[in-house]
Amino acid sequence: MAEAPQEPASFAEEVSVAWILVPVIVRSKKGYVLDLEREDFELRVDGRPVAFQDFERRGEAPWSLVFLQDLSGSMATGGRLQASQEAVRFFLTRARPGDEFAVASFAGQTTAVDVPFTEQLAPVAEAVAAWEAYGRTALHDAVAWLPEISGESRNVKRAAVLITDGADNASAMTAAEARELVRRAELPVYVIGLESGDPYALDPNGEKVYRYADVLNLLASLTGGRYFPVSGPDDVKEACAAIAEEMRYQYVLGFDTRGSGPSAFRTISVTVPERQGLKIQARKGYRGTPPAR
Repeated sequence: MAEAPQEPASFAEEVSVAWILVPVIVRSKKGYVLDLEREDFELRVDGRPVAFQDFERRGEAPWSLVFLQDLSGSMATGGRLQASQEAVRFFLTRARPGDEFAVASFAGQTTAVDVPFTEQLAPVAEAVAAWEAYGRTALHDAVAWLPEISGESRNVKRAAVLITDGADNASAMTAAEARELVRRAELPVYVIGLESGDPYALDPNGEKVYRYADVLNLLASLTGGRYFPVSGPDDVKEACAAIAEEMRYQYVLGFDTRGSGPSAFRTISVTVPERQGLKIQARKGYRGTPPAR
């Protein structure tokens, strides 16, 4: 078991992205839309149309999936650890040739790579079975190391699945700092929030009911993933099934950012102008220079 370095802030200057990949998931009322061509999409950065050089249908292409597991003391209650183990096993039982998995966990001040990327399922299953909850929670520090952990992956289609109850009481890094590192690294993060709640729920005074839900939801939505608040075994299965489907049925748009201009956060929007009633899920933006002309 290899421990990740414990100075996540120093990693910020090492992330440099010139080519932006935008995974896109398109749904209609009937399900996933799989028949779109390059010319069907319109990509805009800061409101301006961008010609994207890359266009691929990922379809059944293999994935690289890293599980980032919260092993802090709060995960020992309410069957949370058992639900986490079931979530990982769900993906293992549905693995296809070429899929690879990695497992990392965090508790106290430590983030550890329990299993580096491998196509062998047995080491992953063994590591997951050995999980024990202890210590405090440095969630944001662990999230900040996702780009480095995922850097060893071989497949173009890749993502992280963060399983946590959302609490953080030990990080040196803020949620915004960690989120920015992951966003720069082109890594969608799917968050399974165990009893972490609805980020939009308000009490009678208009205050947020679930204090950690907003942080988890922002991490997922801004990196191109999704946030799944779960409260029981059935919810966990539904969340895993949704993640697996989305990973399989993606389009990917790619464009060059080596244009002139300052580095800044730039918004991304993707539409399919000629098709009405579609729901399109894509990353919200990136930090860097403008698209190349």
